[in-house]
Amino acid sequence: MNIAAIQTFLAIVETGSLVRASERLNVTQSTVTARLKALEEALGQTLITRSKSGATCTSAGLRLQRYAQTISGMWRQARLEVSSPTGRRVFRNCAVHADLWDRWGERLFSALDEHEGISVSVFSGGESDLSGWLDSGLVDTALGYVPITRVGVVNEAVGEDQLILVSTDPDAPLRFDPGYIFVDYGEDFSQQHMTFYADANSARLTFNAPSPALSFILNKGGTAYLPARMVEALVAQGRLHRLAQAPVFTRAVFLNRKEDAAMDARIWTS
Repeated sequence: MNIAAIQTFLAIVETGSLVRASERLNVTQSTVTARLKALEEALGQTLITRSKSGATCTSAGLRLQRYAQTISGMWRQARLEVSSPTGRRVFRNCAVHADLWDRWGERLFSALDEHEGISVSVFSGGESDLSGWLDSGLVDTALGYVPITRVGVVNEAVGEDQLILVSTDPDAPLRFDPGYIFVDYGEDFSQQHMTFYADANSARLTFNAPSPALSFILNKGGTAYLPARMVEALVAQGRLHRLAQAPVFTRAVFLNRKEDAAMDARIWTS
């Protein structure tokens, strides 16, 4: 097993095609096939099923995918650290929930401006990604919406997202709105939402993240609870309207870090 084979496997999974994987990696298709075969022989498992519709993971391939992503990420970080100029300090790796980057990323940029000797690798994903990366050692801090409870992991609440009801229609009703879109922010939000809207009709459309919900509303119209930081400019521009009579919900933000990664925490809490 080698890094090239791991990276080739990931390219096949991400593109859904051996041909597209070869184009991404800038190698021949025969090289991609040979690397995949070598990896499958090393593991004693078929990892990819090929058909006319494309390439998909087998059950063994799905099990490997998470580890492959960690191995590939750690290899990139190792190369970064080893190749960094002498005297340049490489900061620990950070993970940020994809929905938080547009707000909390500014703090990272400020830290980089203030400390020229810092090098940072940032990984962005969902809650399961953050937990997996922290467990694997790929990252030392993970900023997300869920406290990760592990031995050797410290978590603290560092802020919150305000979720406000916005609509393309300034006169949209608070209840029984046919254009209402439900964004699933997790169990806590769902319980709060049910408390206030127990008598309201169910949404016809549900998203598991705010970004696609916002994109849909801007293109097709509608109403949804979205993070205030995400829509404040759109409200100011008049493209969206805040329904001020609606309750405001909150979503806590947690910094999860390894016990020895206190320096990393200063990026997000300073």
